[in-house]
Amino acid sequence: MAATMKDLARETGLGLATISSYFNGGNVREKNKEKIETAIKKLNFEINEVARGLKTNHTKLIGVVIPELDMIFCAQIITEVEDILRNYGYATIVCDCRSDEKREEEALDFHFHRRVDGLIIMPTSTNGKGLKRFLEHNKPVVVIDRKIDGVDCDCVLVDNEKAVKDGIARLIEEKHEKIGLIAGPSDIYTSKERIKGYHKALKERGLQVDKSLISCGDFTISGGAKAMARLLDTRPDMTAVFVSNYEMTLGAMIELNERGVKIPQELSFIGYDNKEFAYASNPQLSIVAQPTKEMGKAVAQLILKRLQGDGNGKRKIWKLETEFIEGKSI
Repeated sequence: MAATMKDLARETGLGLATISSYFNGGNVREKNKEKIETAIKKLNFEINEVARGLKTNHTKLIGVVIPELDMIFCAQIITEVEDILRNYGYATIVCDCRSDEKREEEALDFHFHRRVDGLIIMPTSTNGKGLKRFLEHNKPVVVIDRKIDGVDCDCVLVDNEKAVKDGIARLIEEKHEKIGLIAGPSDIYTSKERIKGYHKALKERGLQVDKSLISCGDFTISGGAKAMARLLDTRPDMTAVFVSNYEMTLGAMIELNERGVKIPQELSFIGYDNKEFAYASNPQLSIVAQPTKEMGKAVAQLILKRLQGDGNGKRKIWKLETEFIEGKSI
C-alpha cells in the first residue's frame, strides 16, 4: 500500500499541519524539511496530484497559449516564465495555436477543463471572449504583448510606439525620407502601436506619411519576405526600411540577399530582436531589441502575485522599454 501523509507524520514525529505546509510551499523550519524529505525517500512517498487538486481546487498548473512556438520572442519569454514558476512549484502546459483563432479557442477550452490555476497568453484573437471565462472563475490571466479592450486582466507590454518612433527617427537623422515599414497584421494591437510610432516619427519631423511605404506581413519569415518584395517592386525609390519583428526581419533579409540588394549602400535597414542574428549578419544589423527576459520575469511576478491571493488589486499594465542597438546597416 502506498505511503500516506499520516505515515510521514508518524515517521517524522511532526503534525499533519506541518507536513501539509511543506507540500503546499508554506513556511517550514529547515530541520523539519530535512526530516520530511528523509521520510519521503524512506517510504517512497508520492503525492497524488490529481487527488490533491480535487481536494484543494488547485492543480499547480499554469496554462500558456502562444501564437507560434517557433517565434524566438515567444520562446524566450516562456522559458523565463517556466524557470521562475518551477521554483514556486508550478508546472506549465504550453499550447501553440499557430496564429489561428479556432486553435486558440480549442487551447483555451482545453486549459479551462484541465482546471489550470492561471493562464498566460499572447492572444491571436482580438475579442478576448475566451479569457472572460477564466476571469469569471477567479483564475488569474496575464496577457503578453497585446492589450485587449474590454478584458480586465494584467498585461505585460513593451512601448511599441516609442520603439518604432525612435528607429524611424534614427533613419531620418541620416537624411532618409522615403522610409518603408514592414508591419504586422493591421488588426493586432502590437502592429497598430508600431504603425502609430511610424506615423508620429514622420509627422514630428515634417514628413508626409505615404501609405504605399507600409507593407503588412504576418509576423512570419515568409510574410517578411513577401512584404519586402512588395516594397521593392512598388517603391524602388525607397532608401531605408524598418522591419517590426524578428521573423519578418529574417524574411526581409532573405529577400534582399536573393535580389542582391546591398546594405547599407543601396538600402539602409533596421530590424527587430535577436541580437545574435544581428551580430552574425554582414553587415551587422541595427536593431530594436525587446527585453524578453525582463518581460518573462514581469509575467511570472504578476501571475504569482494573483495566485498568492492579491486578487482584488487594480489590474496592472506593465510596460517596458526597448533598446536600440546600433550596427552597420544604416
